[in-house]
Amino acid sequence: MVYRLYRVRGIVRIIPSKFGKSLEESAFEELRNRYEGAIISNMGIVVSVIDVKVNPLGKILLGDGATYHEVEFTLLCFNPFQHEIVEGEINTVIPEGLFIDLGAQDGFIHLSQISEEKVEYDPTRPGFILKQSKRIIEKNNIVRARVYGMSIQKGKGFRIQLTIRQPLLGRIDWIRKTVSSK
Repeated sequence: MVYRLYRVRGIVRIIPSKFGKSLEESAFEELRNRYEGAIISNMGIVVSVIDVKVNPLGKILLGDGATYHEVEFTLLCFNPFQHEIVEGEINTVIPEGLFIDLGAQDGFIHLSQISEEKVEYDPTRPGFILKQSKRIIEKNNIVRARVYGMSIQKGKGFRIQLTIRQPLLGRIDWIRKTVSSK
């Protein structure tokens, strides 16, 4: 499963300007600002903060007007695992490969991971033509792919590398045709 829930405990800082709101609402806003969209090692990309429980007994530090409260909350994270099978729509085609919409994050299929056949970029589509079979893969096609690599790159964020070079991967209509012919 690409999406996972994590239960987290921590401390939330509530600034004085938020004292007029309910404690739960203020904590929820602060946690959303802090975590949503963040990349956390071993958890992935935080999509949403859910189910916040705040201890009403807070602490005030000398020289700081904010209150600090223990908090327990759930994070919905996008974090595919190695070799997971995913499906998505091709949303961008460049000479180097294909970007696949996986929901919270795009995955990338390098042109060397498209097929065992020789592939050629066609900028007029844009898409790739498989030279032997003459099949075409282009923008808006739905594909099934396997995750073969993930990394967090400084300045570029979370990267997901995909392949469709293996049996029963690729365009969904190719897979259906292969299965129905057996």
